[in-house]
Amino acid sequence: MTLKIDEKVGMRDAFSEALLDISKTDSAVYALDGDLGNSTKLSVIAEENPEKFLQMGIAEQNMMGVAAGMASAGLQPWTCSFAAFICKRSIDQIAVTIAQPNLDVKMIGSYSGLLTGLTGKTHQGLEDLAIMRTLVNMVVLAPADAVEVKEAMKFAHEYNGPVYIRLARDPMPILFDEEKYKFELGKGVTLKKGKDLTIISTGTQTSRSLETAQLLKEKGLDVAVLHLGSIKPIDKEAILKAAEETKLLVTAEEHSIYGGLGSAVTEIVSEHCPVPVKRIGVDDKNAESAANDALLKKHKLDPESMAATIQAFVADKRG
Repeated sequence: MTLKIDEKVGMRDAFSEALLDISKTDSAVYALDGDLGNSTKLSVIAEENPEKFLQMGIAEQNMMGVAAGMASAGLQPWTCSFAAFICKRSIDQIAVTIAQPNLDVKMIGSYSGLLTGLTGKTHQGLEDLAIMRTLVNMVVLAPADAVEVKEAMKFAHEYNGPVYIRLARDPMPILFDEEKYKFELGKGVTLKKGKDLTIISTGTQTSRSLETAQLLKEKGLDVAVLHLGSIKPIDKEAILKAAEETKLLVTAEEHSIYGGLGSAVTEIVSEHCPVPVKRIGVDDKNAESAANDALLKKHKLDPESMAATIQAFVADKRG
């Protein structure tokens, strides 16, 4: 795949456009806002389909309780807030009133990861994948681009059960063909083939992983890139195939290295096909407020830093 870096579309824009369409065609669908509609773009529903918009205010626990009640009455609520708020402030309500009874509530964690517009560590959701994938009955998705966002939302709308979708604030490169791509729950997508090593990535880090693979090609390393937009369930077969074929794996995520994609991958390979795995993500430290490029570079998530990390990993494992 040749990455088109200049062709970028906002995930939140794709989200609001898709949810507006869904809310107009399905009488059971409602949008619940945690008083961040201008940022998450949920305000589009308020403006263009106000009868389907419910303002819950800065009260995430209550919002999830209301959503559970609506789902119990046969409706399909779509709740939306920053990932840091929806997954941490309301975790008890999500676990007890939504996940345990397996209710049809959709949860959108907008502004996930590091790049939350200079908001700082209180607003940066670096633990959401770890938290949500531990919950029984919970489906956890992390799309890579605007096309996959819309496809994942189509799936979530048709799926009867709780779904968490992780979205980023800033526009991301378009990776998928909107005419051809179809999201499949629990299935990964090989975006680049390679024989020396496989980068297994998710969400926003997938486009950076492709850039990294291009940089490594210039250094003589033939690197495959496997995108996992579905974190739970996860594509066990694709992960084990990559482990068997390239023998070395690197996981890449704009998330803590603990509990997210890296942990999920190492759990699988350690049990079924033990190979060396290097986890790339945010280490055990708080993030901070800074420009996007500075944050990515500091946490070694930019393509150049990733390439250097992978070169050192390969050199070490090859002895």
